Amino acid sequence: MGKQTTGQRPAAPASWRWIGERGLQVATGETTLARYELLISKNLTDVEDIIPADDSVLLIFRRAARVPAEVWAALAEPLADTRGVAGGKRHEIVVEYGGGAGPDLPALARQAGMSEAAYIEQHAAAVYTVAFLGFQPGFPYLRGLPAALQAARRATPRPRVAPGSVAIGGNYAGIYPVGGPGGWHVIGRTAAVLFDPQRDAPALLMPGDQVCFVPA
Repeated sequence: MGKQTTGQRPAAPASWRWIGERGLQVATGETTLARYELLISKNLTDVEDIIPADDSVLLIFRRAARVPAEVWAALAEPLADTRGVAGGKRHEIVVEYGGGAGPDLPALARQAGMSEAAYIEQHAAAVYTVAFLGFQPGFPYLRGLPAALQAARRATPRPRVAPGSVAIGGNYAGIYPVGGPGGWHVIGRTAAVLFDPQRDAPALLMPGDQVCFVPA
């Protein structure tokens, strides 16, 4: 990663690196969503896309290896609010927990030392924030999972996880938009369509949105 030094780009962030010829990855830590919101608000003409990730943002430039001064300034500008995207939408996602829809629920509940009903209650009581999208188109990495419910990913991934599966992976909750291989613990399933390329906005959830799970 690049490091800011005295006399070089005084407005540059402390830690960054190039990804390919046009991508600049900047470490943002817990302020990722707030930095993402600020960058989006600037309407930076030289930036083609801004992608939040796990503790970083990736800026894709229209021209190779060129970072205008206004971009360095936006990356270093103090944040008035570090909590996230103020304009994010709130979504209620109805979930069928357990049974065939959530085969890993019993084991996770035992690991947490609670009944399945208590596990579901805690999972549904939390308010989650979409930290970033990845893995599959529209797959949301959701922050806000209670510590008691967190669990390392499965030792052996499943060859196929059903679309709409609600799952736990480390300190994140997530929802599989489409069927495919998956290594997270599946605790339920939703009928919500997470990604539809025919919609004006293909992804149902966007970084900064809030999610509440509602037991069916």
